[in-house]
Amino acid sequence: MPRTLVSLWSGTYLLDGTRIVRSAEAPPDVDALVERARMRRTGDLTPEERLLLADPDVGSWVTSDRRLAEHGPRFDSRAPRVVELEAGDPGRLRTTILRDAERALDAAWDPSIHVEEAVRAAADLDRVKNLVGERLGSWAARDAPGLDPGDHGRAADSVLTPSAETSPLGPGDEPLRNARRRLAQLYREVESAQAALAQAVADATPQRTPNLAALLGPDLAARMLAQAGGLARLARLPASTVQVLGAERAFFEHLRGRAPPPRHGLLFLYPAIQSAPRKERGKLARALAGKVVIAARLDLQHAPVRPELARAFEARRADLKARRGAPKSPRGRGRSGPPLHGAPEHR
Repeated sequence: MPRTLVSLWSGTYLLDGTRIVRSAEAPPDVDALVERARMRRTGDLTPEERLLLADPDVGSWVTSDRRLAEHGPRFDSRAPRVVELEAGDPGRLRTTILRDAERALDAAWDPSIHVEEAVRAAADLDRVKNLVGERLGSWAARDAPGLDPGDHGRAADSVLTPSAETSPLGPGDEPLRNARRRLAQLYREVESAQAALAQAVADATPQRTPNLAALLGPDLAARMLAQAGGLARLARLPASTVQVLGAERAFFEHLRGRAPPPRHGLLFLYPAIQSAPRKERGKLARALAGKVVIAARLDLQHAPVRPELARAFEARRADLKARRGAPKSPRGRGRSGPPLHGAPEHR
């Protein structure tokens, strides 16, 4: 029976059946145990594991740990995973696990989550502003037939400016007059909060994601982060998915056979794509999506701004523009090989 290599939080052990042949105990210090737990969690080898794996007979051992199997021992899922040892200090084990989990959460924290929340809050406020504005415009137009109910800003001004308010509401209707003023004030406050969120996103995005902001602009970069669910997830997505982010409804309609596949999502807001001819938008969105993924990965690694990403996209755009006026070759011209019809001597 081959010997088995087992790695636990307390150390690394070489077993012959159920008997411990060799062992490399982990240091008793909690900080060292936490660092050892991090190494095992991220796939690295601990010093104790390296010590036993240096044995020249390591090729004849087995292990149920795929991480260790990459360094000599043969992988065997039936190999023992634990070893019977005397119970250690449960408090030290609990402290090690909690501190390692705390470090893992800190490392996984994505600072772009604040930009994501600000973008979503601005979108929510946009819906609230439209809802309040529609009600305010309808109410203000009752007193001023010449007022357009869809002009929400003018409706708010007509209510908030006493000289401009020509309401038949009498002295006994002062509570209604005050309530309508409060509604107009709410509209203006929501508008102000939305503007403050937009300015905050414009200021924060270039600091947190400089490559994305340089490529797409702060507003569109922040929307892409919010749609993808953060910078880390955006960096992991393939370019084909990034291309249609924001067009999920159209994509599912396509899967049901009710619509053609979407060619772009949020990337349609990019000026170069929005102003391009309809037949070129899909190609430009595909090219820009590839650059977005590269920019997200650069920002995830805290790399400096790479202006060549924008230049590469502009080169692709110029190439498509140059092809617009190029004459198309007739169908069939340029084919190589014998024809599929005609006399046998010409085949």
